[in-house]
Amino acid sequence: MNKKIQIIISYMAIVLGAILASFSVACILLSNDAIDYGTAGIAIIISKLTGYNLSLCVLLVFLPFLIAGIFFLGKKFFVRVFIGFVVYTIGLAYFEKIPFELNTEHFLAVAFGGAILGIGLSLILRNGGCIDGSEIFANIIVNKIFNKTGKDYSISYILIGFNVIVYIAVFILINRDSAMLSFLVYVIATAIIDHFTDHFDAIKQVTIITKDPDAIIRQIKEELNKTCTILKSSGVIAGENKTLICYVNYFELQRMKTIISQNKGTFSTVSTIEEILR
Repeated sequence: MNKKIQIIISYMAIVLGAILASFSVACILLSNDAIDYGTAGIAIIISKLTGYNLSLCVLLVFLPFLIAGIFFLGKKFFVRVFIGFVVYTIGLAYFEKIPFELNTEHFLAVAFGGAILGIGLSLILRNGGCIDGSEIFANIIVNKIFNKTGKDYSISYILIGFNVIVYIAVFILINRDSAMLSFLVYVIATAIIDHFTDHFDAIKQVTIITKDPDAIIRQIKEELNKTCTILKSSGVIAGENKTLICYVNYFELQRMKTIISQNKGTFSTVSTIEEILR
């Protein structure tokens, strides 16, 4: 029952995060000449240039990334991503029609909107969801590199490059002020996300202590296509056991937690890795 309650709470957190994100974009950022980043930013640019409905543009831009994510990353991540995306899209369609105005300077309004966006995205990411295609794209690239080379890389550089292209497009296609305000949104939102998710774009080291490592190792290999380093260890009370060390990205971490929860008698920790030297 506790596990069911935790799942329900995580879904509710994703829904709340998507509502906050859509409110921030539709009611605060757009009305103050700023845009979101990632694929949502691309959708906003298209909406501004063509006059098409924003929620429709978000749907059309994100959908190919969602399909690619299902194909390359597996179906297990689909439910939480789908729920977050649907609520976010519906939220945009709803909040676009709501008159809302902050009687303050653009700078303060954008800073406030970026903070709300960051809180919303943090709730989504902490609970295994995602509403931006750039994160799915980065994960696909990193997984492809791992499958070919066996090396783990952070998705941060891919995300930065993706968003640099978005802001250059804003600078060229919209105007300079909008590009600068949008960059402010990115700085504030990512700072909040990094704080609440412990740098979600960095590599995570999962350390698992268990007496029966075989089942965990098999699940990690089958479900994540990852391998582990196995160390002999000993506890004062538990006695002889094995310590498994595995490196995953933030989205794989959610599935790793599920694997660990399915194997009783384990003790595990998660830490953020800044760099892996070879």
